[in-house]
Amino acid sequence: MYRIGIDVGGTFTDVTLLNSETGAYYTYKLSSTLHDQSEAIANGTKETLALYGVPVEQLEYFGHGTTVATNMIIERKGAKTALITTKGFRDLLEIGRQTRPSLYDIMEDKPETLVRRALRCEVDERTMADGTILRKVNRDEVLRVLSQLKGKGVESLAVCFLFSFLNPENERIVEQCIKETWPEVYCSVSSTILPEFREFERLSTTVINSYLGPRMKMYIHNLQDRIRQVGVRVEPYITQSNGGVMSISSTIQTPVQTALSGPSAGVMGAIYIAKAAGFQDIITYDMGGTSTDVSLVKGGIAEYTTKRKVCGLPSGVPMIDVHAVGAGGGSIAHIDNAGALKVGPESAGANPGPVAYNLGNEQPVVTDANLVLGRINPHYVLGGRLKIDAQLSRAAMKKQIADPMGLSVEAAAQGVISVVNSNMARAIRVITVEKGHNPSDFTLVAYGGAGPLHAVHLAQEMGIRTVLIPPAPGALCALGLLTADIKKSYVKTALIPYDQATPEQINQAVLPLMEEGSRWLASENVPEQRRQFHNVAEMRYVGQNYELQVEIPAGLVDQADLDRMKEDFFRAHEMNYGYYNPNAPVQFVNFRSEAIGQVQKPRLAELTEHMETPSGAVIDHRDVYFEESGLVRCPVYDRSKFGRCPRVDGPCIVEQMDSTTVIPPNTWFEVDIHGNLIVNAFGDGKGGDEA
Repeated sequence: MYRIGIDVGGTFTDVTLLNSETGAYYTYKLSSTLHDQSEAIANGTKETLALYGVPVEQLEYFGHGTTVATNMIIERKGAKTALITTKGFRDLLEIGRQTRPSLYDIMEDKPETLVRRALRCEVDERTMADGTILRKVNRDEVLRVLSQLKGKGVESLAVCFLFSFLNPENERIVEQCIKETWPEVYCSVSSTILPEFREFERLSTTVINSYLGPRMKMYIHNLQDRIRQVGVRVEPYITQSNGGVMSISSTIQTPVQTALSGPSAGVMGAIYIAKAAGFQDIITYDMGGTSTDVSLVKGGIAEYTTKRKVCGLPSGVPMIDVHAVGAGGGSIAHIDNAGALKVGPESAGANPGPVAYNLGNEQPVVTDANLVLGRINPHYVLGGRLKIDAQLSRAAMKKQIADPMGLSVEAAAQGVISVVNSNMARAIRVITVEKGHNPSDFTLVAYGGAGPLHAVHLAQEMGIRTVLIPPAPGALCALGLLTADIKKSYVKTALIPYDQATPEQINQAVLPLMEEGSRWLASENVPEQRRQFHNVAEMRYVGQNYELQVEIPAGLVDQADLDRMKEDFFRAHEMNYGYYNPNAPVQFVNFRSEAIGQVQKPRLAELTEHMETPSGAVIDHRDVYFEESGLVRCPVYDRSKFGRCPRVDGPCIVEQMDSTTVIPPNTWFEVDIHGNLIVNAFGDGKGGDEA
């Protein structure tokens, strides 16, 4: 039987087909159809199965990573949404935290709200800070508000009252009124979507969910129809921002969970590949056509956050802590008004794409720079399915960059690469150095179509010794979909001073969350033996605005566990802020439980052929420009012809259908048992068993 994962990016749609029994996997890549993502998904499914001779009846699992939610928010193409909130708080959505998007740019506009003011309605209710109801919501008032909204073409409703996370009674009354009088409208209630304190973030998250809901529902049903037309009978699972997957019914209920799901699948795929290769501490580096995403993984566990923004809008749902920069293969190079060379964040995307595509773009991009330097095949990509013209790249680089700056074409192209590498290095510093981590303690796992082109030079700049290039770097996100567990997070706010906390209080906060998670896992058809829970407490010093997550030990918490949690908080505070104060009062804020349905992960296939030398994989030689050595004649290897190989010296180029890997001078790599390229970025040490 087979499992298929399809990840839709802004430029390409990646497909991975995994044999559940042998662990062998196969990849395919095609252009994304941004007008309707399901079109590329259906075509990719059909073409991949045909290419590898797999009957559609043998598919037992279908995983899908989508950018539909993100694109809807970016383009403001979600549903017409109305808000019902506490009297006096209709403008909270606009006021927010009274912070500017950019501290030093007073001209930058705040993000446009998803609900215009005319559709923000108030009702006279009030829940107090201790959870008691001061004023119960009036059903007649609610019905009048709903009647007014019906005549305004509203497609979706968001309901968010003050302190409803402590007592949802008033929100439940409104929800019931909506079900009775307007059952066809999509509705999100904050006490269900995000039952935790900080009213602005809870409101924003609830509104995002309602804004996405109707369109996501349409997309999911369209996706189901499309894949059924090609014979797929299993229901698709959709990736979430927390690195897990969920059923289509759960996706329709909480689409906000998918709003930043794109990068998360790649992180999970990188963890899976790296663990099999023996690496637990990694930096994931995903460079695609439009952007670069980096994330830190320690001990095989990704770092999570609830403080991310979706296109400038706060979202409180847990998600993998991924830092993104506008640096991709399609990032446009240009000279600014001061005469400085800049790269990105504007991108040429898939259409018109790089100048070499000959689709009308005249501005050189990062891919064009790599073509000028000889690092990419000058005639075609995608294994020959997409013809390109490197001479067009060279002419554009000369006209737009080299001549205005008085440089040779190669020097101009190298300048583009150096600038984009510097932008990506800053992103890695954000997730490592700025959080108390030394980059040299980690392995860089490079993927995405453009990642392996830049990975080794980037590692050298960051002092990272080892780089891992997966067997199919351009489709790793799709592989991540096939190894991701079923997940959902639950939260409870309980402000408890540490000095007054008892083990019973902690257990009383966490156990109901686990019970709720267990019921959800049952609805997702996860058997009990595959259910697992990961619990954390969010703690802070009294008076702080932000919390740090601390693990809650498995099982019932006792006093020794409480003591360890305080020590863990001190360590986390010192790592993040450089100090801790053992005498300052500490408090618990939120308790979180992540319900996990473990997916059986197949063992990766192993290479059986051994190669003493790489000569059998050479398919060409070409001149490649390196900043450290100038123009060098390099062998070009076909990666599919590699067996296990103890050492391959640079400089060289490794080509494959979905990506190209650049191995600079004075570095080398070995091919491990799973087909990974393990690169020594500083060229020291020995290969094979002596490494």
